[in-house]
Amino acid sequence: MNKRDYYEVLGINRNADEDAIKKAYRKLAMKHHPDRNSGNVESEELFKEAKEAYEVLTDASKRAAYDQYGHAGVDASAAGAGGAQGFSDAFGDIFGDIFGGRGARSNIHRGSDLRYNLEISLEQAARGTETKIRIPTMDTCDVCHGDGAKPGTSPKTCPTCNGHGQVRMQQGFFSIQQTCPKCHGNGKVVANPCGTCHGAGRVKRHKTLSVKIPVGVDDGDRIRLSGEGETGVNGGPPGDLYVVIHLSAHSVFQRDGNDLHCEIPISFSAAALGGEIEVPTLDGHAKIKVPAETQTGKIFRLREKGIKGVRSHTYGDLLCHVVVETPVKLTARQRELLHELEEISQTDGSRHSPRAKSWMDKAREFFSE
Repeated sequence: MNKRDYYEVLGINRNADEDAIKKAYRKLAMKHHPDRNSGNVESEELFKEAKEAYEVLTDASKRAAYDQYGHAGVDASAAGAGGAQGFSDAFGDIFGDIFGGRGARSNIHRGSDLRYNLEISLEQAARGTETKIRIPTMDTCDVCHGDGAKPGTSPKTCPTCNGHGQVRMQQGFFSIQQTCPKCHGNGKVVANPCGTCHGAGRVKRHKTLSVKIPVGVDDGDRIRLSGEGETGVNGGPPGDLYVVIHLSAHSVFQRDGNDLHCEIPISFSAAALGGEIEVPTLDGHAKIKVPAETQTGKIFRLREKGIKGVRSHTYGDLLCHVVVETPVKLTARQRELLHELEEISQTDGSRHSPRAKSWMDKAREFFSE
């Protein structure tokens, strides 16, 4: 089968410089690498084709031969035994980008993920809302457009590593490759740094984002804003922003999953005589019937008056916990009536206060042993 033109394979012009060749190859390599396309024969062939084109076009002598004679000028060496250095470069390119290795071609890094703690009310969580947040972030410098060089200048190829980002040291039979101490793996050095970012290529800024809070979000839930993290290094993709939800304390309700709990204080007489009382809900008010002789701790459940969770199709319940309130700041008449009630109750304590009678009996048995 006839081979495609190497420039066509990489999608570049014939006068493209080395940086353009590397950029085009890196894009194709990341897209078609076998580790990302397991079992895809077509992607594997495209990866091999791109690697072969890269190895030839980044070697000055091979590229000159290819430009003059076409494939016939490089068939003996392209991707063959004589292409060891080219293979090393290609290997560094793809594995640096995908697996985060070090070196000039692996110095493209994804931006850091960011976390933002957002406090919202219970009502906002129950109904969903949209809010704006302002976050600090590292963004591409507008003056140097991210290359770190002063306007009118550009980064130069590192003279120590010749742009490879790594240097090789020979010790006897062993060859050790390490990050270039001059450019720290970038492959380029900035002689005249940008005055705004001081050569970093990024500056600290604040940006305002709109965040949609889904219905039913709970404390500790995270909302991911893709690509809203820090800007990547050397053209790398940006990180993500994770908005972590925190529910502020509510004056009436406590949330437990999709259920809500609240305390309902009722008077001594209302607990004894029974009646109908009004209780609050997130949607307004509801009424419950309190039977006579209701005790503290009695729970009344209002179905589907809770919260519809993010991953739920139904609403939770509202559980009302009765608390019988002891009257305070009594008037003389109230005291008189309570004394009278107490005297009447004492005449038949087992009938009017069964729990107290049972407790006293158990206490007597304990002390008589």
